[in-house]
Amino acid sequence: MPYQSGGGRRNNVQLGVGQSIWAGNPPPAIPERVLDGIPGFLAWGALLLCLAMAVAFPRTLLLIATLVAAYSAVRFALAGIANVIGLRKIKRWERIDWCAYYQQHATNGSLAWADVHHIVIIPNYKEPLSVLRTTLDNLAQQRDACRALTIVLAMEAAEPGCTEKARLLRKEYADRFAHMHYTVHPRGLPGEMQCKSSNEAWAARWVKRKLVDELGYNLDHILVTTMDADTLWHPHHFFALTALFALNPERHLRFFQSPIRYHSNIWEINPLLRIVNANSTAFELAHLSAPWWRPLPISSYALSLRLLEASGYWDPDVIADESHMYIKAFFARETRVSIERVFLPFLAQATSGHNLLDAMRNRYQQTLRHAWGSKEVGYTIAKMLEHPEVDFRPAFRLLLRIAHDILLAGAGWVIITLGSQLPLLLNPGLLGELLERGFSDPIFAGLQISLAVVSILGIVFWYQDVSVRPPRPHPPTLGERLLTLISFPLLPILTLIFVAIPTLQAQTRLLLGTPLQFRVSKKT
Repeated sequence: MPYQSGGGRRNNVQLGVGQSIWAGNPPPAIPERVLDGIPGFLAWGALLLCLAMAVAFPRTLLLIATLVAAYSAVRFALAGIANVIGLRKIKRWERIDWCAYYQQHATNGSLAWADVHHIVIIPNYKEPLSVLRTTLDNLAQQRDACRALTIVLAMEAAEPGCTEKARLLRKEYADRFAHMHYTVHPRGLPGEMQCKSSNEAWAARWVKRKLVDELGYNLDHILVTTMDADTLWHPHHFFALTALFALNPERHLRFFQSPIRYHSNIWEINPLLRIVNANSTAFELAHLSAPWWRPLPISSYALSLRLLEASGYWDPDVIADESHMYIKAFFARETRVSIERVFLPFLAQATSGHNLLDAMRNRYQQTLRHAWGSKEVGYTIAKMLEHPEVDFRPAFRLLLRIAHDILLAGAGWVIITLGSQLPLLLNPGLLGELLERGFSDPIFAGLQISLAVVSILGIVFWYQDVSVRPPRPHPPTLGERLLTLISFPLLPILTLIFVAIPTLQAQTRLLLGTPLQFRVSKKT
């Protein structure tokens, strides 16, 4: 079967007139399974390579593992620098008067402030009313909410009583926004999954017909925000978003992304998991703030309705909707799409459970779902083949960015762990040689220094996260303090459980063609 997205098969490549590099013939279709299986193939190839080299070329394997570990350490160090840059930018952005900023920078090409309208889509499935009310309270407190915000509760027909829930919330909150609607995404539509992507696509098409076709809103003045049901925006978020969207002459070629902090329920989750969330928060901020990395959308973000429609909306058969939508828009607009950074952090809830084991299970499932984004490596390659008329260089840079973290968490982790352990287990003499030479041996020194750098920066990320967490509702207990201390030496094990293993499981399932069912993570 040719690679497909959104349930629509692509048997031929669409080319512009005179732009084909295939002499009038489309390239052969690559089966979807082949493209989806690339990360898993590389991960298992790395495993087999480690097994073979541990016997035949143990020192060479150790050297390769050391180089990959050193690269990871450098990556952590760069993330630490970028995190400091991001934290400083957040403090600076929080002091900006966005109305004055707009007036100072407005030009003839800018939109009028009052012309900008926000559609906020909230896909949700079996979310407690308390969570949705907290989210809507946060949105209602945004400046100009009564004039500039249209809220769409994107419900799933698979949830019993979803219509009654939406009607109740609409009755409670409708007068606090310009418009408030709800949509119900049907079950079992051809080529669709029950997931966030299909739900938000259904809601976006519906609200476009409502606002633009029926009420006469200007398509070019509308910014669409899609968010998780537990997202709590910074108090100045939509004011800043209005200014940035109105001022940017390339507003229809931009995604707008803020940094995420898993702080909404930070004091309610187990201390062992807080350090994992702290590292996730740090790397998301680092990717957003570092000038040497290309950021990608995550969780909750915005793009213009014009760009959304030109790109064909979200595909209804995709789990990793954020990066997939970005890739789709990137090629639909001939690689000119990029991220505009909005340094006003939003809060999200970390996964939790009834007890530690339940919380660990839920966190694992969440990472497994996120790791399904490994499909996007194949999707990007398919898009490059589908659009040979686009400039290869930016397309290839996007492929490298998409593949980088995916391959490092899969094949890279295999090389670091097995590549550094198997040669020593199978060759005791080599271990003795390394210990005898100590830091004078570049392999021994490289592995030890890399481990130290990663461990120290893991603690630094935790400290940075602590410095911006909301106040504790109560003093920490002795047990909580002990678990926090234990979490530091356990960080490599926690990373193994909550990052590496679920990533490898997702990539293996993609390699084997085993589907993944979308599950909503348990939150407090």
